[in-house]
Amino acid sequence: MSRYELVIFDWDGTLMDSTGLIAACIRETCRDMGLAVPGVEEAKWIIGLGLDQSMARIAPGLGAAGQREFADRYRRLFLARDHEAPLFEGIPALIGELRARERRLAVATGKSRRGLERAMAASGLAGAFEATRCADEGFPKPHPDMVLALLDRLAVPPARAVMIGDTTHDLELAANAGVDAVAVTYGAHGETELRARPARHFAPSVAALREWLESHA
Repeated sequence: MSRYELVIFDWDGTLMDSTGLIAACIRETCRDMGLAVPGVEEAKWIIGLGLDQSMARIAPGLGAAGQREFADRYRRLFLARDHEAPLFEGIPALIGELRARERRLAVATGKSRRGLERAMAASGLAGAFEATRCADEGFPKPHPDMVLALLDRLAVPPARAVMIGDTTHDLELAANAGVDAVAVTYGAHGETELRARPARHFAPSVAALREWLESHA
């Protein structure tokens, strides 16, 4: 009998190959605003966090008005290029297989609701998930709110759910919510950093993730 009934996916860097684009837009926004431009890896590190947490990392001291300007500028840059971000190869097949086995699927993402709906429609995955939770609907990662809200909505106990993500924020979110986690090492955070956090498995590719899920979900 499979252990996990519910598989909760992060979006950027886990399902969609978008971390490079996100980092580029973060760096360009910093440049446009005359802020110190973070390196690519530093820009990738904040992916999935809330605005306050992100700004504290890459632009400390920026006031509320500056944060709003940053968010607006970043959003315009990203929306102009979000068509460039594809799903990782093998993701549509993986999602299809899980649905065929009647696994319950959900998404917990740092995207806004509008951003996720746009990405899901463009990717062809709209309707593939039973429930989704976004950063603008509660507390951002790594607060447990996203996963707890999904568990409550779907009436699934923590022991029957697993969170899959590409950042330490995802792994900490899972731990804070009391669910198991699987890290994919092909996204925003490197394998060394991810292995410093608890996870049931570390998957270097979609194929490896698919193989693990065949045995566990």
